[in-house]
Amino acid sequence: MNSKDIIDAFTYVANEKGIDKISLTAIIEDLFLTLISKKFGEENEDKFSVIVNMDRGEIEIFQEKIVVEKISDENNEILLKDALLIDNTLTVGEICIDILDPSTFGRRLINTAKHHLLNRIKDVEKKSVYDEFVNKVEDIYSGYVHQIQRNRIFISDENKNELILPKSGQIPNDRYKRGQQIRGLIESVDYSTKGLEIILSRTSNVFLKRLFELEVPEIDDGIIEIKAISREPGERSKVVVFSSDRRIDAVGACVGMKGNRIQSIVRELNGEKIDIINWSEKPEILISRSLAPANPINLLIDEEKPYAVAIFEDEDLAIAIGSNGQNIRLASDVTGYTIDVKKRSDYESNQEIDLKSISGLSEKILNVLADNNILTSRDFVKTEQENLLKIKGFGVKTYEKTLLVVKEAISTSQE
Repeated sequence: MNSKDIIDAFTYVANEKGIDKISLTAIIEDLFLTLISKKFGEENEDKFSVIVNMDRGEIEIFQEKIVVEKISDENNEILLKDALLIDNTLTVGEICIDILDPSTFGRRLINTAKHHLLNRIKDVEKKSVYDEFVNKVEDIYSGYVHQIQRNRIFISDENKNELILPKSGQIPNDRYKRGQQIRGLIESVDYSTKGLEIILSRTSNVFLKRLFELEVPEIDDGIIEIKAISREPGERSKVVVFSSDRRIDAVGACVGMKGNRIQSIVRELNGEKIDIINWSEKPEILISRSLAPANPINLLIDEEKPYAVAIFEDEDLAIAIGSNGQNIRLASDVTGYTIDVKKRSDYESNQEIDLKSISGLSEKILNVLADNNILTSRDFVKTEQENLLKIKGFGVKTYEKTLLVVKEAISTSQE
């Protein structure tokens, strides 16, 4: 088998696998260096060089040999008379560059090389697929269910690339069958000695974000921004949106005409409920909106912690909390505030603090307030500021100081 036959055989295999000429050239050169290492030993590998010319169908193998008068090492020495046929200026002790015929490796070694070629081609293919998919991380991708296992699902695309949808990436109420088309987010791409692993997810917040980007052109155009997403896959999500154009309603644009845009996303997520929330820079407004479908009657906010207490009518508390605390968890997550909820009746009962028990209020102030039938914290809070300032000896500074002390006492009683 001459050089051209070897290249033709390798090229045929490479063409079937879609390997380009440059990659194949590098693979053949590397394969022959492997053959050289097996035939002549690894210690002699650096004395050889391989040059492949695909266009001419030539494989040239050059070997450095020492010119001698008598050979004691056939692998590394050449007789002077033979060296002079290559270069008539050579003398004993000098290095002669000999040309090695590839056919000297024998058919068996060549067949072994073909086997290695197939393995190398697989590696090149995997690297090519890796380079393609690593640039698609956090993009939506679709394929067809190929195999269903207990903890993962194998998905094939049109090019027969294999992707994995692990249990953690599956929406709980999803049901799959072989051949079914499925979409997911490319969450990660890993290429190691174990092979190529492309992981999909349908539970990622980014997957929901990408679905909105596909369905709502204003998001792709940069007019509407998704500020935050909180999600319990398959059950409920809260999405905070903001419009940079006052003429465009962010929530309305995401819902679409007759709800067509949001319904398309809900169908993709198998009925997952989605609350779309209009963003506000004011925490009290954002928190109040995030607690929908419940509507708080009052909010106590500490922006430094950040922490909030939401007060609800007694009959609305269960709605505010949601099934197994779901609504309050999602609201806390999407706003960044730890939110506690209280019934109105409990809150008001805690407000009923005897003013005499509050440290920080002078006897003079207590007497002034008592003369006007203001005996508890609840009495004080419910009295309008305008009416309090009409009380003789109760000015603005006294009012502000008293209000601060009473609010601190109420807040402490809520903890």
